[in-house]
Amino acid sequence: MENIRNQIKIFFLRILNIPFAFLMHAIDLIMWPIQKIVGVRNMPYIFLLPNLIFFGLFVIVPLIANFFFSLSSGDELLFAERELPTTKQYDQLFDCESYLNPNTCTEDFFWRGVYNTLFFVVFQVGLMIFFSVLTAVILNKKIIGRGFFRSVFFFPVLLSPVVVGLIWQWILLKNGAFNAIIESYGGDKVSFLTDPSWAMASVIFVSIWAHMGFYTLIVLAGLQAIPPNLYEAAEMDGTSRERIFFRITLPLLMPNLLVVFILASIKGVQTFDEIYVLTGGGPGTSTSLIVQYIFTTGFASSGSVQNFGLAAAASMVLGVVLLFLTLMQLYFSRNKESKHQEI
Repeated sequence: MENIRNQIKIFFLRILNIPFAFLMHAIDLIMWPIQKIVGVRNMPYIFLLPNLIFFGLFVIVPLIANFFFSLSSGDELLFAERELPTTKQYDQLFDCESYLNPNTCTEDFFWRGVYNTLFFVVFQVGLMIFFSVLTAVILNKKIIGRGFFRSVFFFPVLLSPVVVGLIWQWILLKNGAFNAIIESYGGDKVSFLTDPSWAMASVIFVSIWAHMGFYTLIVLAGLQAIPPNLYEAAEMDGTSRERIFFRITLPLLMPNLLVVFILASIKGVQTFDEIYVLTGGGPGTSTSLIVQYIFTTGFASSGSVQNFGLAAAASMVLGVVLLFLTLMQLYFSRNKESKHQEI
């Protein structure tokens, strides 16, 4: 009986293998002549070629086009019909009597976005690091359900920014779930998303909730890399927990915290989806960041002609900031690797 079962199993496996074998032979008919022409050593480049083509079409070409748009003026889309080269777009962006007062700037919407972005990044990144370290320290201890809680904190990272925005919009609206709880305890409704004094704090909170899990994992990896014998020696000397944290844990975590700081800053500067869904940049321009200015100027202008050149110039300014932050990350990462090699 067992032999009959094995024979039936082998028979079905052979049937299922027919289309797979046919597909492999068909691919081989295509790849074999290519291998003959380019050689075995160059075959990896052939497999990379489709990705390189897509990367070129959807990253390199738009980047070059964006650069030329920023150096041109006019309402037309085609370069042949635009004035090129010119610095009119950059002159318009930086035309201010006082850079500390957006009302004196020709593009006051852009400078409000700059200041809102700086405010958002400073508080969001600062609080992100604080809560990431606090959460990682707790999750590094031997607590019940540690694996479960690690998964719970990381879960929001897997959600789409639009989904995050919609969930929290439903919770924070004036007639939303959170205000329903406040009213049930006799409190007054709070306009979390329509009151300028609450709107920025609300979007910072939502952003931290959505991304904290990723940075917590980085800090947690740093904590687990600290040799346990350092803590054992400190405890034997009667060192307090606070002193152990500030004299051992925090200094050894600094390379990881630096990575968290730079990555969170890069992410914070590019924030758009969550805020756009939550508040649309409002009320007024109180939560409008640089990316929203680029989007609105280039694609969503109402009542006026879309200004592709001005949006491109603003995106180039943002690109320079992101390039600087990326170079910082590479510099500190290489320094960290070289120190490890010396040790």
